Amino acid sequence: MAQKIIGKKKTLRYSFVDGVFASFMGGFVQDYFTPFLLAIGGTVGQVGLLGAIPNLFASLVQLKSPDMVEKFRSRKPVMDLFVPLQAASLLFMAMLAVFAHSWRIAFLLAVILFTAFGALVAPAWSSMMSEIVDGDKWGAFFGWRNQAMGFMTIIAALIASMVLFFTKKTCLFTGFALLFGAAFVFRMLSWSFLRRMEEPPLKQSAGAGKGHRSGGKLDNFTRFVFYVGAVNFSANLAGPFFSVLMLKGLRFTYPAYVAVNSVQNLAIYLSIRRWGRCADRLGNIRIIKATSKLIVFIPALWLVSRNPFYLAAAQVFSGFVWAGFNLSSSNFVYDASSPENRTRSVAQLNASTGMGLCAGALAGGLLIPFLPQLFGHRILSLFAVSAAIRLVVAFLVPFGLREVRRVEKMGAVRLLSSVAGLPVWRRKQQPGLG
Repeated sequence: MAQKIIGKKKTLRYSFVDGVFASFMGGFVQDYFTPFLLAIGGTVGQVGLLGAIPNLFASLVQLKSPDMVEKFRSRKPVMDLFVPLQAASLLFMAMLAVFAHSWRIAFLLAVILFTAFGALVAPAWSSMMSEIVDGDKWGAFFGWRNQAMGFMTIIAALIASMVLFFTKKTCLFTGFALLFGAAFVFRMLSWSFLRRMEEPPLKQSAGAGKGHRSGGKLDNFTRFVFYVGAVNFSANLAGPFFSVLMLKGLRFTYPAYVAVNSVQNLAIYLSIRRWGRCADRLGNIRIIKATSKLIVFIPALWLVSRNPFYLAAAQVFSGFVWAGFNLSSSNFVYDASSPENRTRSVAQLNASTGMGLCAGALAGGLLIPFLPQLFGHRILSLFAVSAAIRLVVAFLVPFGLREVRRVEKMGAVRLLSSVAGLPVWRRKQQPGLG
C-alpha cells in the first residue's frame, strides 16, 4: 500500500494538469519528427536512424536515473533538472525550422536530446506515482489517466496537422517552427505543475533491484524485461517506416496522415481503462501474452490494402492491442518490484524497450534496400518480415513468465472478448495464480 502523504489529492490534481500540458506537447511533436526530417530532405536510411539513435541514447542514459535519485535522496530534483532541458531541445528544433532547413544531423541531435532528457525523467516519475496511487488501483488509475491524456494528445495532433496543411503552400517550415515552439511552451507549463507535486519520502534502494541472475538462471523479472525488449525489436523493424509509406509512398496529405495515426491513438485511449480494470483482476502477464500474439497481425494488415479507410480500421485494431500490451507492461513493474527498487526496475524495463526499438529501427533501415518490392513498395516487404519475427517472438519467447500476485483465471479468448465489449459466456471465476 502506498504511503499516505499530506496533500495527496492536491498532488494528483497537479499530476493531472501536468499531464494535460505534457500531452499537448506530445501531440504537437510525436508524429511530426519523421515528416520534418522528410521535409528537409531526409532519406529512408536517415528515418531509420531517427527511430534508432534517440532510443539507444535514451536506453543508456536512463540507467543512470536511479543513481541520481539515490544521490539526491529524492526524485523531484531529477525531474526539475531534466524537464526544462527537454523543453530547451524543442526550442532548438524550432530555431532549426526557421534558420537551418538542411541541418539534418543537428535535427537528429535535437531529437536525441529530447528523447534522452525525457527518458531520465520517466523512472523517477513512475516510481513517485506508484507510491502516490494505491497499489490495488494501479490498473484502473493509470488506465483512466492515460485515456484522458490520450484525448488531449489527439486534439493537439489534429490542430498540428491543420497548421501544417495551411502553411504548406506558403512556408511549411514556419508551420513546423510553430509546432515545436508551442510544444516548448506546453512542456514548460507542464513543468510548473510538476514542481508543485508532493513527493512521498524516498525509500532507499537495497541494491540493483530485481532483474538479475539468481542461482544461475534468469529470474522472472529479467525474462519479462528481455521479452518486452524482443517484442519492441520485432515491432520497430516496421515502426518508423509506416510514416514513410504514408507520406512518400502513398502521398497522404498531413491531415490524412494524422487522421490514420489518430484513430490508432483514439482506439488506445478508448480501450485503455478497460485494459486497466482487467489487469487489476486478471493480472498483467496474462494480458501481455494474449496481446503479443495479436501484435503479429498488425503489419500484415497493411499488406491487404492501402486504402485510407481500410488502414484506419487496421489502426483501430493496432491501438486496441498495443493499449493492453503497453499498460500491462508498465504496471507489471509495479507488481514485481519493491518501492525501494522501483525506480531502478522501471529504468531497466525502459532501457530494454529502448534497446529493442533502436535495434529494430537500425535493422529495418539496413534491410530495406535489399528487399524485393511487394505490391510496388519495398517497405511492405519489410512489414512482412516484421510480422514473421513477431510471430516467433510471441509464440516462442514468453514461456516461463508468471504473475507475482493472486489473480482470477480467464482464458485468452474470453479476456479479449470481455475487454472489447463482445458477449462472452460468464461463469464464476475462481482465484488462483496466473
